[in-house]
Amino acid sequence: MVDADQTFVIVGGGLAGAKAAETLREEGFRGRVILVCDERDRPYERPALSKGYLTGKDERDSVFVHEPSWYARHHIELHLGQPAVALDREAHTVRLGDGTVLKYDKLLLATGAEPRRLDVPGTDLVGVHHLRRLAHADRLRQVLTALGRDNGHLVIAGGGWIGLEVAAAARGYGAEVTVVEAEPTPLHSVLGPELGQVFAALHGDHGVRFHFGARLTGISGQDGVVLAAHTDDGEEHPAHDVLAAVGAAPRTALAEAAGLALVDREHGGGIAVDASLRTSDPDIYAAGDVAAAHHPLFDTRLRVEHWANALNGGPAAARAMLGRMVRYDRVPYFFSDQYDVGLEYSGYAPPGAYDQVVIRGDVGRRQFIAFWLAEGRVLAGMNVNVWDVTDQIQRLIRSARQVDADALADPSAALESLLA
Repeated sequence: MVDADQTFVIVGGGLAGAKAAETLREEGFRGRVILVCDERDRPYERPALSKGYLTGKDERDSVFVHEPSWYARHHIELHLGQPAVALDREAHTVRLGDGTVLKYDKLLLATGAEPRRLDVPGTDLVGVHHLRRLAHADRLRQVLTALGRDNGHLVIAGGGWIGLEVAAAARGYGAEVTVVEAEPTPLHSVLGPELGQVFAALHGDHGVRFHFGARLTGISGQDGVVLAAHTDDGEEHPAHDVLAAVGAAPRTALAEAAGLALVDREHGGGIAVDASLRTSDPDIYAAGDVAAAHHPLFDTRLRVEHWANALNGGPAAARAMLGRMVRYDRVPYFFSDQYDVGLEYSGYAPPGAYDQVVIRGDVGRRQFIAFWLAEGRVLAGMNVNVWDVTDQIQRLIRSARQVDADALADPSAALESLLA
């Protein structure tokens, strides 16, 4: 039973942490709620950093989770620009970078992830970028504007979601873009080669150049400024700027130093949590990009780095901290916008997990739904420029029943009929 004498500390000022704080108050928690953010900006949502805000369609203020006065009105103690540097589980304390020590009854770790760095010469040159924080997006938006104005060239290391969304934004500004990707298609590790080819064609139609089967080995420059990017097959790509978009790593240093159970990197990394998002310490929970929970639908431990997981995981962890019964088993979901293509993906079907891809609709017109199946069961579905079908797709995934592939591919057969 929780009461006004208790203190709940949330470490991590992203969407998961902000929504957890909001949920604690909505659920009637009367104690102290302390939200620790290592950035100086109040909590914000990250999708716009590579989508609407980066393209110039959305204003900067649109990214924030709450208006500035919301935290004071709801008695949320906000520590901005203060990293948590030490966790003492026995004493139930968190120490901040300025020496402040916070005592907690329950603790939520929503520390997120950080961009993986390019381990090549030249990354210290002016013009090498990452995209994870609002400050990164502020800078990159200026860079893309200048590249478009001056017919400049951006080289992107990595053909994942961030790499492709930035490529689309850059082309919208008029910049020249080359994407260097080690796999044979973009999004290969997420969508497999079948759908990866679709996105290669989409970006090719918009003037993006791909260099597949290669990795960056170095970035050269003059007077401290980028001039070119080099790949392991001996190619040189002229560049005014380089974006490292080679994935993100969960920020587990605080948890690791405190002795919490972690997941091996080869299995996705992150802080190991149970179905209620509780860590190996009964008073500590984890949510968002940093949490790795066993998912009953896919019978594997998953760490999901997407907006919906933060949006839903933060509140789930907050309810568990309050003693509510929580079983966090949401179907993984994410969305992307690139040029005139919008998509939603539900499920989990990495290459090797599926044995069939079924297409419903017209790939050429980029208006279709793709389904990934294993032994006739839907593992994942992606709707591209087709809307209001996410619920049906997720119900197909949850049902775990075998479906007729011909009916699945037939646009005249209602998805609901396959659940009957």
